[in-house]
Amino acid sequence: MPTVYFLLARGFEECEALIPADLLKRAGANVILAATEGGLAVPGAHGITVTADITIDELRKEDMSCIVLPGGMPGTTNLAKNARVLDLIEYSAERGIYIAAICAAPSILGDMRLLDGRNAAVYPDFASRLSQANITGKKVEHDDIFITAEGMGAAFEFGFKLVEVLFGSQMANDLRISTRYQ
Repeated sequence: MPTVYFLLARGFEECEALIPADLLKRAGANVILAATEGGLAVPGAHGITVTADITIDELRKEDMSCIVLPGGMPGTTNLAKNARVLDLIEYSAERGIYIAAICAAPSILGDMRLLDGRNAAVYPDFASRLSQANITGKKVEHDDIFITAEGMGAAFEFGFKLVEVLFGSQMANDLRISTRYQ
């Protein structure tokens, strides 16, 4: 069973975390919400507070199949300035562990030069931060270990892509049908 850690920083975009997390849970993933600062209560960008399962210090990186970086403001900024988050991204990139980012969050990967020469999706206002990536204009992109998406409106497609990558296309298609997404 894949273990997927969602890194929640203060000001994260709620839908970009919770929709993919829900879809992955339905597929059978071990989904863990990890608070990146303070306690377990993490306020989202729109005033919805989510209770995380663990703090980032409790995260077991040897168990990671994927890390997910939700966007939102100031959530993305808070992720980007967190040394532990950056270490987890580097750890994952070095070991071929999937790294998923949506909306503004791909800008963190762009700043780290991890998307150079790769196909990527990002919220348009942050495209300049991925200057060496090929921004395709698609809602969701999957290139090697990187899964990126444009924004909140792509949260379902992002979640289905994560399910496809971790469980296969049949599971993703089954979830599309059972959730009445089609």
